[in-house]
Amino acid sequence: VGCSGMILTLIMCKAMNRNLANVLFSGFGGDSTTSDAEVEGEMKAASTSDAYYVLEAAQTVVIIPGYGMAVAQAQHAVKELGDLLEENGTEVFYAIHPVAGRMPGHMNVLLAEADVPYEQLVEMDTINPRMPSVDVAIVIGANDVVNPAASDDKSSPIYGMPIIKANEARTVYALKRGQGAGFSGLINQLYFLEKTRMLYGDAKETVTSLVSEFKR
Repeated sequence: VGCSGMILTLIMCKAMNRNLANVLFSGFGGDSTTSDAEVEGEMKAASTSDAYYVLEAAQTVVIIPGYGMAVAQAQHAVKELGDLLEENGTEVFYAIHPVAGRMPGHMNVLLAEADVPYEQLVEMDTINPRMPSVDVAIVIGANDVVNPAASDDKSSPIYGMPIIKANEARTVYALKRGQGAGFSGLINQLYFLEKTRMLYGDAKETVTSLVSEFKR
């Protein structure tokens, strides 16, 4: 068990571009004032009916799950939404970050439980080159793994950590319970982009509402 835990820890360190000592002792995200001060604009809320019209017209949708999907147990609703999008002629992928959730493979297990086809699960390095051509990215409870500060802000504690580049999609919908920060304690710059709209509330309830819009 100890060896398995160490292997998983090292995998997570590699995915975060950090060494083990840095992760254990650096106070990751403890003082985010410098990075947060550079965030401009405001989070813009949208309704599920607004999101439906954009999704209904989308040719490519990438779903990016995170810990919020796990907490809400929303994976089955997410699978149903993906099926409805495909029936509408949309190409659907599920982009998996190595440390999304609380352990490597967490999202893979949940989506496999919901019978999401394996070929639709796409790793970060595979999906990132395609993101500029993606019509809609749906971020479901993920935070730090899609934060553009990791690529753009050298003062950020997460600078250098590989991320899924949701910010390069044409439109972003972020599902979140509220306006709080993620595990690192950092505000996510993605949420303040002009192209991003927030869908607040429990992830399962929000996705179920989107499913209902498609079934009308």
